[in-house]
Amino acid sequence: MNLALWILQGLLALAFLAAGGMKLARSKDQISVTMTWAKDFPQAQIKLIGLAEVLGAVGLIVPPLTYILPILTPIAASALFILMAGAFYTHLKLQEGQKGIGAVILGILAVVVAGGRFIILPF
Repeated sequence: MNLALWILQGLLALAFLAAGGMKLARSKDQISVTMTWAKDFPQAQIKLIGLAEVLGAVGLIVPPLTYILPILTPIAASALFILMAGAFYTHLKLQEGQKGIGAVILGILAVVVAGGRFIILPF
């Protein structure tokens, strides 16, 4: 079970690092080409979302590896779930139901990591 949680944490970290890094590195106009929701958000908020995703990715991996505050891992997973709930709501609001599926999947995986690290196998 511990190995499965580590693999899941790694995959989630890669997904959020890539998504967040892209939001931090690109301009609003570049992001809006593929992500239509970005047109409704100011650039500063898009950057903040990207930063939250990158920090969440770091929080999934670094604390247990360094043995410094490993409780931050399930907290980061919980925060990423909240972020994905907001993403899903945004997609529903913009009538982009199919695009919200990715947010649902990532949100569910984040809940599994949070539950696994809070309850089943805490560090």
